[in-house]
Amino acid sequence: MFSKKYSQTLQINNVKRIVLMLICDILIIVTSAWIAAVLRRNTFEFDPITFYTGKFRELILLCLITVSAMGFAGSYTTSWRYAEYSSYVAMYIASFGAVVLTYALTRILVLKELKFAFSDYIIMGLVSSFGFTLERFAGRFLRIYARRRTLKKESAKKTRVMIVGAGDTGSALIRSMRKDTMMYPVVAIDDDKNKHGMVIADVPIAGGREVIATVAKEYKVQEIIIAIPSGETDQHNSIMRICRETGIKTSTVPSLFELVSGKASVSQIREVTPQDLLGRNEQIVDGKDIFGYIEGKTIMVTGGGGSIGSELCRQIAKFNPKRLIIFDIYENNAYDLQMELRRKYPELKLEVLIGSVRDKKRLEEVFETYKPRVVFHAAAHKHVPLMEDSPNEAIKNNVYGTYNVVSTCEQFGVERFVLISTDKAVNPTNIMGTSKRIAEMVVQRFALSQKKNGGKTIFAAVRFGNVLGSNGSVIPLFKKQIAEGGPITVTHPEINRFFMTIPEAAQLVMQAGAFAEGGEIFILDMGEPVKIVDLARNLIELSGLVPDVDIKIEFSGLRPGEKMYEEILLDKEKHAATKHDKIFIEQPINDAEKLVSEIYSLREGLSCEIPLYDDMIEWFQTRIVTK
Repeated sequence: MFSKKYSQTLQINNVKRIVLMLICDILIIVTSAWIAAVLRRNTFEFDPITFYTGKFRELILLCLITVSAMGFAGSYTTSWRYAEYSSYVAMYIASFGAVVLTYALTRILVLKELKFAFSDYIIMGLVSSFGFTLERFAGRFLRIYARRRTLKKESAKKTRVMIVGAGDTGSALIRSMRKDTMMYPVVAIDDDKNKHGMVIADVPIAGGREVIATVAKEYKVQEIIIAIPSGETDQHNSIMRICRETGIKTSTVPSLFELVSGKASVSQIREVTPQDLLGRNEQIVDGKDIFGYIEGKTIMVTGGGGSIGSELCRQIAKFNPKRLIIFDIYENNAYDLQMELRRKYPELKLEVLIGSVRDKKRLEEVFETYKPRVVFHAAAHKHVPLMEDSPNEAIKNNVYGTYNVVSTCEQFGVERFVLISTDKAVNPTNIMGTSKRIAEMVVQRFALSQKKNGGKTIFAAVRFGNVLGSNGSVIPLFKKQIAEGGPITVTHPEINRFFMTIPEAAQLVMQAGAFAEGGEIFILDMGEPVKIVDLARNLIELSGLVPDVDIKIEFSGLRPGEKMYEEILLDKEKHAATKHDKIFIEQPINDAEKLVSEIYSLREGLSCEIPLYDDMIEWFQTRIVTK
């Protein structure tokens, strides 16, 4: 009952809280005078009414000076629930200073006849300071008690959570969740045996990762949160596998980079994403090389509003370019990115231009006006099934569009050009892959021409696999299907793909710009390929569901032009290393006739008819090979 009343008292405004503290402090001062008299006389045998009546003026003066001094020291505006030792020191100084001042005034200025001896004042200072401390600690403990009672009642409605990782991140997360979230931490897990049996904010540390399944059942855990942002990939993956086996939904805190950079806080829980299950550490490139050709230069990104293009723009903005040009035909994405970059980088000179890479005249206008020195070409049609139905559009955009950008770069003397390519360009069986391979060949032919004629523009391409979380990729589709209750559709039980994260892709492209000397195709060592069906099962389990029970997995069959296995290198025996141990180079083709021969042979692997293909071959011979 008292707890309920006290918790209601906590809702009063600051003025009422201060008045309550003043009343309590005055009662403590008055009581300290009585205790001082008892201790000095060593007896209780005197009349309290007579005592207080005789000391009335001195007590009034002492109360006024004490509460004024404490008010000046901030004792009534301090939140004692979170007070540090300095607040208590200030209160003690104010209390004893008030006692000394009161004694001086009663002796010299105000009262002719002393009612309290100096030793009385010393005792009153000690007793009142102790009382003030006790009062504030009592208020703090009552708040905690009332809060725990409330939390205990509310916890029945909250999600019962296990925290894996009882370090700094886990501890901060537990304390944060104990406040106002809809999650209630009931148990923690940590591999450090020295922590086993200890308690963090009433949450016990029950053991290491080997007891996760047992403890989850014992504490009736409804969700598991992994609070190990700095863990190695192998450790992280091991813990995730154990958590998945429990069938309980698993989430994780932001990465260490997100925490340190201020992009996220510990209390921001996010669902486990596929990049947490990448199976390898993300490859981070050397910023010094990138600074060398980005800083102080005008940089242009075609397709800048897309998944890769927008991340490229975010990364480039960190390297202090002279100007960043976002060129895209789709205005909505470009506008959203513009607002984001202007908010994060208010000093950045940013130009957002709408246009198509098919429009050579528009490209020339942009190059003439802004004179970009480095161009990243990310504009392309990329969806395999859609391009099978509209093959000529793939040729127009991916081949002719690339030619327009590359030739404009040569025309205006751009320093570096980097094409964003794909693993689907390796031995392609579909029009999208074919169009991207021919785009690579366009870049290689212009690079060959530059070397032959002494040109200064460096042309290169970057090839990588599927990008986790990009627009239209399999991961957003799977997550949407899970949210709708299934089924998840996979084309074939054996189909696999290489995966990388969007930041990895963007950084690889930028690193390639630093390594490029002309004509190279850069490839990232992306580890082992991942079966799409395994990815689907993992996502289902990490959502706290059971594959083929809660969410069905259905196989729909390979789509037209779709390959069972993706490849990264055209010829694995002919790739060279770079300064980065995970980045390799497919050596440039130095024979234009080989390019012509390859473009003829590409026709044989296509799964659809392309009326424009013959025209493209003729165009390639007349406009590219003869340059």
